[in-house]
Amino acid sequence: MREKGLGRDAMALKLLFWELEKHLKSSSGASVVAIDNKIEQAMDLVKSHLMYAVREEVEVLKEQIKELIERNTQLEQENNLLKNLASPEQMAQFQAQVQTDGSPTGTAQPPVPVPAGTAQALPSAQSSGTSA
Repeated sequence: MREKGLGRDAMALKLLFWELEKHLKSSSGASVVAIDNKIEQAMDLVKSHLMYAVREEVEVLKEQIKELIERNTQLEQENNLLKNLASPEQMAQFQAQVQTDGSPTGTAQPPVPVPAGTAQALPSAQSSGTSA
C-alpha cells in the first residue's frame, strides 16, 4: 500500500510540476506582452517629445524666415533707392569695381565717393541699422 501512496504522490508531484511549468510558460508569455507594451509606451513617449521639439523648432525657423524676408525686402528697397540716386558715373565705376573684384565690397578699388548732399537725402539708409 505504501507503493501505491508513493505512486500517487509521484503522480501528484508530476502533475504539480506540469501545472507549474504551464503557469510559468503562460506567465512568461504575459510578461513578454507586458514588456512589449512598456516598450511601445516608451517609444510613443519619445515620439511625442520629438514631435513637440520639432514643432518648436519649426516655429522658430518660420519666425527667422519671416525676419529674413523682411530684412531682404528692406535691403532691396534701399538698394533701389541708392541706384536711383547714384549718378551714371558712379554706377559705371560701381559696375567696373564689381567686374574687377567679383563683389561690390572688394578692397582692391577705393570706395565710390558719395556727394555731400546725398547722405542727407537718405534718412532711411541711416536709420536702417536700428530697425531690425
